[in-house]
Amino acid sequence: MIRVVGLRKRFGRKTVLEDVGVDIPAGGLWGLIGPGASGKTVLVKHVAGLLTPDAGRVEVEGQNISAMGEVARQKLRSRFGMLFQQNALFDSLTVAENIAFPLRRLTALDERQIAERVAERLARVGLAGFGDRTPNALSGGQRKRVGIARATVTQSEYLIFDEPTAGLDPVTSQKIFDLLRAEQISRKSTALMISSDVAGLMSVVDRVAMMLRGRLLFEGTRDEALASSDPYVKQFLRGETEGPL
Repeated sequence: MIRVVGLRKRFGRKTVLEDVGVDIPAGGLWGLIGPGASGKTVLVKHVAGLLTPDAGRVEVEGQNISAMGEVARQKLRSRFGMLFQQNALFDSLTVAENIAFPLRRLTALDERQIAERVAERLARVGLAGFGDRTPNALSGGQRKRVGIARATVTQSEYLIFDEPTAGLDPVTSQKIFDLLRAEQISRKSTALMISSDVAGLMSVVDRVAMMLRGRLLFEGTRDEALASSDPYVKQFLRGETEGPL
């Protein structure tokens, strides 16, 4: 289980997270929604040990990662597969080399094992035979799939997906959501997903949380979210233009 306790974070004079606390159960897909600049990405970066809070803590399986030294934190980060908004693919590397990058950095697999793992991931995301191409030769949806392949190639027990369908058409977006859900289930991993595509996200999550102005406004099951009487949650889930937001 991931536990966030009293998390606070400021950048300069701006408070980005204010007393955020939540328990994220193991083995499910946890969604995070909310308006832009509400603190969603900053929260998941704390969970992955990429940021240090000003106050509060993040616990992964009972370990306070916020208090870890950098060496211990790097070791913990190796247990996370991460896909952030811009995919962060290396244009100078081929698709296969991009996917292999975390295997070469984090594992002791030999080149034959790496090649097998990369080929399996490419086939899994529907890009078999694309290994020799470069990212700039791919469509937006294909680049997303390469990012997913790289995020899951280490078979990590924790997965973070930040806006995995941004800029994609509705049909491609739903295919990506379904693929990520299938990956989470097959690996029995714990996944955190941020998305502005609320309908697509809600079709695959077990639980969902909503952030607003740096605070956690709601957290519960998908059905509880849909039945919520909170005006902010109702407006955001229904896409209404009139409301308190």
